[in-house]
Amino acid sequence: MAGGQAGAARSRSLFLWDDGRPMRFYLRPGLAKMRLAPLVLAGGGRLCRVQEPGAVLLVQPGEAAPDGAVSTEYVTECVERNQRLPLEPFLLAARGRLAFTEAEDAALLRAVRGQGTVRVSGRALWIELERSGVTRHSWQAMRDRYLRYLRPRLWESDSSDVAELSMQDGVERSPGETASDLKTGPEDSAFPHTQLQRQEGPKSTCSSSSVVGQVVKTMEHFMEKFAVDLFTVTQAFLKNSGDVEATSYFLQTGQRLDGCPVWSREDDLELQKDDEHVRNKLIARYGAENVAKRIVFRES
Repeated sequence: MAGGQAGAARSRSLFLWDDGRPMRFYLRPGLAKMRLAPLVLAGGGRLCRVQEPGAVLLVQPGEAAPDGAVSTEYVTECVERNQRLPLEPFLLAARGRLAFTEAEDAALLRAVRGQGTVRVSGRALWIELERSGVTRHSWQAMRDRYLRYLRPRLWESDSSDVAELSMQDGVERSPGETASDLKTGPEDSAFPHTQLQRQEGPKSTCSSSSVVGQVVKTMEHFMEKFAVDLFTVTQAFLKNSGDVEATSYFLQTGQRLDGCPVWSREDDLELQKDDEHVRNKLIARYGAENVAKRIVFRES
């Protein structure tokens, strides 16, 4: 019942149709079935051993989906809201689905701009975009399009910066590598010591190693906290000149802590020019202090 009673009584009838019949689900054997089975059964639903007529076919997002298949996220979303939701918003597009147009891609990029990493990776934002009619596609299809196709293409513009910082001892490290893999020596720190330690003066090998450990711990903390990979954390540090607090804020909100724009690769190239007019334009855009910090960061 969509409305239902409160508390435990409502949860026990979560997967009942309006006439009191239990909803029947089919999900192929695997880890997803093991994870969802207790939720379905606790909510009064039933799991079929084989796909039966009238049973709801559950498929994980990203897998090949026949007509009428429903995302496994339907179950978890119902449980989280403690309410039986309509199936339609969770229908997965079958093979041969409508292709995204350039205009729809552009609309998605505009809609997602400024959103934090956590929100982009979740469901609520995409459900809102589907309801507002940003594209012709379901929220699952829009999220899949952005995460699998559009976001990686955005990263490519800064990939040369990340690759440069990932080169250690002549060996290029994978963007998906864990932060602990960087613990090979003091020179392996991807970010200037001054940003994380904020101390001046000569440093011994021991203190430099300590800074490396601090960098690694900070990166691992951000990877866990925001559920992102090393590439994403590295890029966030690059865009915020290695400032830890600003990077944390950026990973959460998609914006700079001081309200200024994030540094782009194009502006970094402009910054390298010995042109007073160009430098003044950057100061007007980012502020004199940020430009000075950026110069130090890029030269470190």
